[in-house]
Amino acid sequence: MKCPYCSVDDDKVVDSRTTSEGRAVRRRRECNGCQRRLTTYERMEEVTRLVVKKNQVRQEFSRTKVLDGLITACQKRPISMEQMESVVDEVEKQIRERFDREVPSVFIGETVSEQLRELDPVAYVRFASVYQEFADVSQFLQELTPLMENRGLEKRETENRETENRETENRETENRETEDAL
Repeated sequence: MKCPYCSVDDDKVVDSRTTSEGRAVRRRRECNGCQRRLTTYERMEEVTRLVVKKNQVRQEFSRTKVLDGLITACQKRPISMEQMESVVDEVEKQIRERFDREVPSVFIGETVSEQLRELDPVAYVRFASVYQEFADVSQFLQELTPLMENRGLEKRETENRETENRETENRETENRETEDAL
């Protein structure tokens, strides 16, 4: 394999492991020419699946295209490349489980959206705004409102747990003080 930095066709594998799903082998390589390191992934060749777009045009499924969309949605967000790869792995897994030859583009968009909603609400809204082709601000608000309500609910639940913990600690302290006084 040619080094992307110096084009020398001589490298050695310094680390090799399977990915979390066991569907690929991740290899860290070191170029014997420039000593720089790179990562490669070895995957099983799979049946080609076609994506059926909204206008009924068929196009070969591209992992790279899905990942590029994620990278755009996740720009300047605290989301690692590994997390984005994991989202794409999940999309591919669900496609394999549900479709033999053709997969609707809507399914891919919805699956990515579900994964992003859990991972990062801001990245989710960015992705959804492109995927769902929001035409105006009201459509943005329709997506943001439930997210904001959930966030408020989560915040209240956290505050309630903290209050309960403080109350429990206070009771335990009072019980210890009472026992010490006796």
